[in-house]
Order: sequence, then C-alpha cells, then structure tokens
Amino acid sequence: MSLAFLFPGQGAQSPGFLHRLPDHPAVAATLQEASAVLGQDVLALDGETALRSTVAVQLGLLVAGVATARALAAAGVTPAMAAGLSIGSFAAAVTAGAVGFADALRLVDRRARLMEQACPAGFGMAAVTGLPQRRVEAIIAAAGAPLYLANLNGPAEFALSGADAALDRAVTAARQAGARRAERLAVAVPSHCPLMQDAATALAAEAEAVPIAAPTILYAGNRRGRMLRDAAAVREELATNLAHPVRWADDVTLMAEHGATLFLEMPPGDVLTRLAAAACPDLAARDMASLSLPSARALAARDRRR
Repeated sequence: MSLAFLFPGQGAQSPGFLHRLPDHPAVAATLQEASAVLGQDVLALDGETALRSTVAVQLGLLVAGVATARALAAAGVTPAMAAGLSIGSFAAAVTAGAVGFADALRLVDRRARLMEQACPAGFGMAAVTGLPQRRVEAIIAAAGAPLYLANLNGPAEFALSGADAALDRAVTAARQAGARRAERLAVAVPSHCPLMQDAATALAAEAEAVPIAAPTILYAGNRRGRMLRDAAAVREELATNLAHPVRWADDVTLMAEHGATLFLEMPPGDVLTRLAAAACPDLAARDMASLSLPSARALAARDRRR
C-alpha cells in the first residue's frame, strides 16, 4: 500500500505551531539548520505578531513540514508520494528529494518577500465552501476587480484572492447565497492569481541558479494537478505556482489514482486531512497535529499490511 505525505499552505498556521512540533532529534536538527541558514532563530517565526508577516508564515510552514517528515523518516515512516498546497509544495519537494532544504529556505524567503512587495497592503484571500464552482465564479464576477478564483480544493471548496473590498463583497454575497462557510483567511497577500505574475517572473529568474533534481518519489504539482517527474517541471512549479490557481482537488484524486491508501498531513492543522477524507472516503487520512510519532508509525505499518 502507498503512503502520501500532505503539506499545508498559508492559513494553517497558528501562534506557537513550531513549538508544538514533535520532541525528536530530527526536529531539533532541522530547526537548528534552518536558523543557521536564515541567520535567525526560527522559533521566533511563530509568535502572534510574527505571523502577520508572509515571510514568517511561509518559512515557518516549510520548517514545520520538513522537520516532521524527517522525524517520521527516522521512525521508519517514508512516503511513496508527496504533495503540498501552495507554499506546502516546497516542503513536499524537499521530502521528494527534488531540492535541498537550505536551498528551499532561501527560495521561500525570496518568494515571500517578492509577494509582499507585489501587494504590500489592501489585499488577501477568502474561503468559500458549500457552493458550486459556477456560483462562486458568478459571485467573483459581480464583486468587482481585482478578484480571482485562487484555489480549487474540492467540488465545493474554494479560495479567492484579490483586493480587500472585493473580497468583503464576495464573502457577503456567498453568505447570502447559502455558503456553508465564507470568511477571510489569515493570508496577507493575494496568492495564486495574476496579481503575483511579476513576483513569479522574478522568482523564476532567480530559481534558475538553484540546484533542482528529479523527484525520487511521486510528486504532485499544484498548477496542473499532474505528477512532476523531471527537474524542469519541478523548477517551474516552485517558481511560478504563486501566480496560478491551485488545483488541489485534482492532486488528491491523482494521488488516489496512483495508489495512495493513507494520507498523512504534516503540521500544522488538519485542513488537507479533511479535504482528502471528503474526496476519498474509502481511504485513510490523518494529521500529524493530532498524532504522536509512535502512533503514526503504527498507522503506517497497518496500512502496509492491508
């Protein structure tokens, strides 16, 4: 049977999430490595004030994902495939052997700074669930520009990106239309839309100097919802996905089609676990935020025996 690691994106963070990582030597080593590369104590990235910064959030999520995946590997739990939502794609790429952790840290730091510079204030994201895509698209069209469909997370699970005023109008309209959930997300930039194109172009130019290899396990990309099998495809994904919609629902379906039987979400949070469980009710989905390392090892062992 096949284990898939899932790595969450922005919005999953909460104050103290790095301090809640497993107490394991691999985690401690990862935190130390990240601090050395970045020239700062990475444990300072998860404070309530720090998390107002896109740079702190994105770096923290990368560190949390890689640290937990390394602790699981030390416990004998390794995935057959990996995918990450938005910024989570970097931790997934590290886990898949496509990019080194130090290089990923530097690239994510640059990515986040470019995103902040592109839209320093007055922009963000919102979540809308419980409405069909056509209805959400109609709400976007009526809310006024700039506003875009940014994440396709499930049949009725979407994220929007754009200007604050347009987002607020869309949230109100979605609630009036009967959305199960319509609210702003804890994201300070409009990710995965054309507003990030200049940032993506700049990041792509800088990413050319970053050593990237073909993944050693299956690695699902966000832009096209396809497995990425060579270095060029991974480079394009990491450098440019910030300006394109995330096709997460396609990624989950794709991993199931490639034999995934257990989805294990790296911290923080359980959003991807819930999405996987809804999309693939016959498969198992758990999050490391609520599992100990021994429990995860036992769960993976049971899955292998299926």
